Amino acid sequence: METPQAGPNTAPPEPAALEIGSLVRLRELPSYLKTADVMPMLRPPDLVDAGEQGQVVGLKALGQLAVRFRRGTFLLESRQLELVSGPD
Repeated sequence: METPQAGPNTAPPEPAALEIGSLVRLRELPSYLKTADVMPMLRPPDLVDAGEQGQVVGLKALGQLAVRFRRGTFLLESRQLELVSGPD
């Protein structure tokens, strides 16, 4: 079975396709961000730009991923992300 390549008009990647170390891009800004700290906090969404690239640093329950961006590490659902196929 072939693995579909992520692109601007493709479906979100399956959670199994994302692994620690994967480069991902934020599809659109969520209404808030949740930090990936031991005691998570809600943060404003302007800490991350839509389309910003980050790296998966942890896999959580229910399809959530801990993703490190330039201004912090946040918990996001896999449907909010797309795989980055290579350098821009």
